[in-house]
Amino acid sequence: MHRRSFIVMAGSAMVFLAGKGNTTVPTEITVYKDPTCGCCHAWSKAMADAGYSVDMRDTDDLASVKAKLGVPTDMEGCHTAVVEDYYLEGHVPLEAVERLLQERPPLEGLAVPGMPPGSLGMGDDPKASYDIHAIPSGIGAPYVFMEIRPPKG
Repeated sequence: MHRRSFIVMAGSAMVFLAGKGNTTVPTEITVYKDPTCGCCHAWSKAMADAGYSVDMRDTDDLASVKAKLGVPTDMEGCHTAVVEDYYLEGHVPLEAVERLLQERPPLEGLAVPGMPPGSLGMGDDPKASYDIHAIPSGIGAPYVFMEIRPPKG
């Protein structure tokens, strides 16, 4: 009888612990943006819809935020976000953010320079084509981390 009780209790504990393992706290993203920018709001909403906890901070001095984080001038985008130890410059797509947080490469952050049409927050364009750049920590030039290209066919 003790053996059955032990098995039932052990099984219950395993179910309880398995449930605890599935409980996650959303990763926080802090977004620094111009107060009047609508595309920044659309990008932030997409991140929130994907399960991230988004803290939007309006600022009239984005240049100082970008400088403080070390965003290269030629990699600047519309807004600047910070997630964990990385920055996300501009309209970085969700897939790139997820890959960054899964792989955790030695980078300062990711950047989508400018405001490419069809990028996350910039409308839905099935012909969108742009690159997501990785900004390495320390020495090294930015390189292409991911490409967004329209499907062939």
